[in-house]
Amino acid sequence: MIGIRSGGPADAPLMLAMLDAAVAWLAANGRTGQWGTEPWSGDPRKVERIEGIARDEEIWVATVDGRPAGAMAVAPHPTPYIEPAGEPELYITLLVTDRAFAGQGVGTALIAKAKDEARAKGVSLLRVDCYGGDDGRLVEYYRRNGFEPVAEFTVGDWPGRLLAQRVEPREG
Repeated sequence: MIGIRSGGPADAPLMLAMLDAAVAWLAANGRTGQWGTEPWSGDPRKVERIEGIARDEEIWVATVDGRPAGAMAVAPHPTPYIEPAGEPELYITLLVTDRAFAGQGVGTALIAKAKDEARAKGVSLLRVDCYGGDDGRLVEYYRRNGFEPVAEFTVGDWPGRLLAQRVEPREG
């Protein structure tokens, strides 16, 4: 059973550990284009970024049998390299799962939580951006979770994809 709890600044080390493990897994599978080969925890700028996200954004931590299995950050605005939508939105600024729980629906549960949060806030637009290179598997993952690609972009030489979905407002 996947549980989801509210998180915060104290979860930054957990988020960094999951990112480090994801980088190691991606690199071991020849997929270095997304996040490179070096652990996030070894780069002071990335550590500062995650600490800032954990401090300033809404954090949700997924658990399986009480063990942290994934983390997500959402904000009412996109990351700095994406233009605002021009309407109220909820933006997934970080989604990472522990590879030990791969295939167990952790990311999907966190995305469902983001949809619930958008509804609770009366927001009908949910957006996310992701790595758009290699074989496009990450873009397809988000498509399976209800998002549709709306734009391609680059940050330096990093190819990205912006995706969006409409969220129906809560009844009543």
